[in-house]
Amino acid sequence: MSQQELEQPEGGGLPRIRSIDQRAPWNWLRKGWADLCAVPVASLFYGVVLAVMGAVLVAFVGHAAYELALVTGFLLVGPFLAMGLYDISRRRERGERVPLSATLTAWKENLPAIGFYAVILALLMAVWIRVSVVVVALFFEGGVLTVQSLLHDILTSDNGLFFLFAYLAAGAGFALLVFATSVVSLPMLLDRGKMDTLTAMIGSFNALRSNFAPMVLWAAIIVVLVAIGFATLTLGLVVLLPLIGHATWHAYRDLVLPDG
Repeated sequence: MSQQELEQPEGGGLPRIRSIDQRAPWNWLRKGWADLCAVPVASLFYGVVLAVMGAVLVAFVGHAAYELALVTGFLLVGPFLAMGLYDISRRRERGERVPLSATLTAWKENLPAIGFYAVILALLMAVWIRVSVVVVALFFEGGVLTVQSLLHDILTSDNGLFFLFAYLAAGAGFALLVFATSVVSLPMLLDRGKMDTLTAMIGSFNALRSNFAPMVLWAAIIVVLVAIGFATLTLGLVVLLPLIGHATWHAYRDLVLPDG
């Protein structure tokens, strides 16, 4: 895949971004699949843990508005939850052994910055849950108790299409914000132990801004894969989430020039 370094100032210590072509996201998936196959036990461990988390969200929330918010919010906090998967790909890239125990604490290598970013994601998740509940309440008097009743109301209510538009618009806004600031920031924070959160978020935003078309394709691929995972009663997440996590590491490697 041909790549060109994007012209941009180096002042301020900001990460330098490469330009990529439209085929790049498929290449990341191919490399991510290679990582998964090379280290299946550790990778699938994370897949099982994340799939169980997704199943708990679906099974035990008990209220459609909160359930819908948490399931869609799963995409917001996903980049942080995949930290161990980034470390697996990094260790494999370096030719190192990949003990599962070491990847569980990979976040310690840049604890202040990664911890601060986790707080930011948690706050965004809390705000999104509240917005989601409010949007549902605005369109359906008295709220809805189950996802099945919500789907029924959408199909039968005069406000169904308006609700879908409003909900998708609100969700897209939050998703774009998180994607823009996280698409390569967490792998970067893991890889560059002295980098601060703000610098990584700016670098991630620049990666999206400078490669908008392929990055939108990458976002769409992530959404489709996660949707397939939930559509299979979260069983598909066991494989698909590790695949996305490993591929995200390779996205970082393609998009961000090496330090120095």
